[in-house]
Amino acid sequence: MGTETELRFLQTICLPFLRSAQNPDGGWGFQPGSESRPEPTSWALQALIQSSWPEIPEPAARAFQFIRRTQLPNGSWPPIPGAKTGCWVTALTCWALLAEENSANAVAMGLDWLCKEWPQDSTPWRRLLATFSSQRGIFPINNSYRGWSWTPGTSSWVEPTAFGLLALGACPAALLPAAAGRRRKLAELMLYDRMCPGGGWNCGNPLVYGVAGESMVIPTAWALLALGNQPQRSENVLSVDWLERNVANIDGPGSLALARLCLEVYGRKWPSNAPELSDYYKKNEFLRNVQIAAWVSLALGTKRHFLPAQLASTETP
Repeated sequence: MGTETELRFLQTICLPFLRSAQNPDGGWGFQPGSESRPEPTSWALQALIQSSWPEIPEPAARAFQFIRRTQLPNGSWPPIPGAKTGCWVTALTCWALLAEENSANAVAMGLDWLCKEWPQDSTPWRRLLATFSSQRGIFPINNSYRGWSWTPGTSSWVEPTAFGLLALGACPAALLPAAAGRRRKLAELMLYDRMCPGGGWNCGNPLVYGVAGESMVIPTAWALLALGNQPQRSENVLSVDWLERNVANIDGPGSLALARLCLEVYGRKWPSNAPELSDYYKKNEFLRNVQIAAWVSLALGTKRHFLPAQLASTETP
């Protein structure tokens, strides 16, 4: 895992930044001083919890309260407090709330909403129309496989599907809704169907007009983590190989942090020629971005309790 220098960077820079950026209402915005939102709050909360596991620090306790307050009556979470429509961020909030027993009911409601929320591009009617469309050869994907969308009622995308799988995979069986098994299977099939030919994933389609899509680090890392229950599957191995080959070319701290987390979980050695995360901080302080600081904290930390059991088992004692 992290070297002594990296762990010191985590303890003296990343975690203090996250603690200082918390708003009085218990949440975080994307930057210090900005409006609290469920998404950056969930990431910051995950980072703080892992750094103090199994204890729950006081800032995390206030964050749990903020997240529960912003849940909608139907069990979902909106992108901003006060909005009336839930979205993909429900997976993130449920995933974060799993660390607190008092949030079990909120998690159960959120996952129930998530399992009932179906993307509309893969309904039977839409699939029937697609068979007659002149565009059917442009995006050669199997629409019978269904993940999750960013916005309710739209199309399946790689990252929200990965987050949904991670939340369901980390959840105790007692809190899982009845539809969880089916949703997980369809979502896993959807991710494999959307993998780029040379390994890895981009945001959506692997082929357009017969041209292979270009893989991207962040969707690839999240997809691999979501599919970590099948580490030896050929598609996973091919994608981990792609990620490992491209580490030296990563030019953003968020991508680098997720690549590091993913490779270590899959048992790959971190390349010696990889950039240093602390060097990125020296350049621009991660643009004081809460989400990036949280991802770096998760990558450099020694705890993996936020991941499903088969992935968390790779943590350092």
